[in-house]
Amino acid sequence: MTKKLDYDSLPTDLTTSPSHTAVRTKFYVLDTNILLHEPLAFLNFHEHNVIIPMVVLEELDAIKDRQKDVSRDARVAIRSLENALKDATPEQILAGVPLNRLQGNHQADGTLAIFADYELRQADSALSLTENDHRIIQAAIELQKQHREHKVVLVTKDINMRLKAKGAGVKYVEDYRTDQLIDDIRFLSKGFQEVEGSFWEQVGEVTSVQEGRDTFHEVERELLPNVFHNQYMIDDDETFAGRVVGYNDKHVRLLDLGYERMMGYSAWGVHPKNIYQAMAMHALLDTSVDLVILTGPAGSGKTLLALAAALEMVVEKGIYEKIIVTRNTPEIAESIGYLPGTEEEKMAPWLAAITDSLEVLHKNDESMESSLNFIMKKANIQLKSLNFMRGRSIQNAIVILDEAQNLTASQLKTIITRCGTNTKIICSGNLAQIDSYYLTAVTSGLTYIVERFKDYPGSATVNLNGVVRSNLAQYAEENL
Repeated sequence: MTKKLDYDSLPTDLTTSPSHTAVRTKFYVLDTNILLHEPLAFLNFHEHNVIIPMVVLEELDAIKDRQKDVSRDARVAIRSLENALKDATPEQILAGVPLNRLQGNHQADGTLAIFADYELRQADSALSLTENDHRIIQAAIELQKQHREHKVVLVTKDINMRLKAKGAGVKYVEDYRTDQLIDDIRFLSKGFQEVEGSFWEQVGEVTSVQEGRDTFHEVERELLPNVFHNQYMIDDDETFAGRVVGYNDKHVRLLDLGYERMMGYSAWGVHPKNIYQAMAMHALLDTSVDLVILTGPAGSGKTLLALAAALEMVVEKGIYEKIIVTRNTPEIAESIGYLPGTEEEKMAPWLAAITDSLEVLHKNDESMESSLNFIMKKANIQLKSLNFMRGRSIQNAIVILDEAQNLTASQLKTIITRCGTNTKIICSGNLAQIDSYYLTAVTSGLTYIVERFKDYPGSATVNLNGVVRSNLAQYAEENL
């Protein structure tokens, strides 16, 4: 017979150790989707205690053998939990195993426990315990009763489950926000600053230096206090355009790019239609920038500019050897095995935006189909599934990652860490068109890398304001 654990009889050193005296510890009950989102999430709750309901382990076990990318995250989560609990006795696992004994780069100082939710009785619940979500909710309610002096929090990325949990009586329900760097998408870095009026009137006196063909200006830091590397500067009068190339406590060093010069840029026959596209094109064509992040609404030209710049640098300039285009397939079609043909033929429907852009770039050719076939071979354009990118080492290539708003931070890390010598990666996405069940604009991996890389000297971010596709598309973007 299984002995029911009395959580109020836990040893005091598990809940009131010296490191916990400043703040009363909380109990965090994790839903399955938290461990799928980040397999090591249980290490991110500092001095607080983490509880995994038994049904969560059952769900991870059911997911780990699926032929989907999420199955890998399930396996990593299971191995990580096993590593944390492997030396503990059954009684210790139920009571809570200290996490500070785990080696590695983490600040976890609480405990990890498994909650035996199979002991829950239907008579004590207003929810049907035949559903896994309801068992997790009821587990949180039971823990809430047992820990009346502590805050018990159910953590889930499922919005509907958060609503049901509140309705069922769970006092504290939260989303997982450890990888959320901003609270409002309006605070997301755009990659540029717009100065009201004339830039020169705003900054007054500057120190200018000519180095070869380039002109640099040094202005007082107090005039531009919130700057970061490779941030662009433009003004309303269309008289100045520059980029931050360095700064210290006293001065900001700007590379003068010239407003008119930027508007005169060209890549594979494409010219910028506004200053935002001009900044994007400058970053795309700059070989010192290894990561370019393009955000903006549908129709702002993200994919077209990325492809035009890639073709320019591969075919015309020979800087890179190939173009790899990838994106995450929707969860409903995550497995591409059902589609006929090779990997590239299977990916073609999901990368139609790329083929559409190629057609736009060659629409005036005598034989567009022949031109497309020639360019696909000449530029060595490869259409790859994101699921098959793991484990690769990419050299001498441009990687275009389209629809990046649907990726988590860990998925983007997987791609970016694949890039080797002489490789440039272009991430583009529209944060208003997220298809993932569990991601929002502030928790998207695209938002995460914009904030993480905004001051990295080898990256540049540009938000492409304005829709240039058509008047109809612009009206729809603004009014629908």
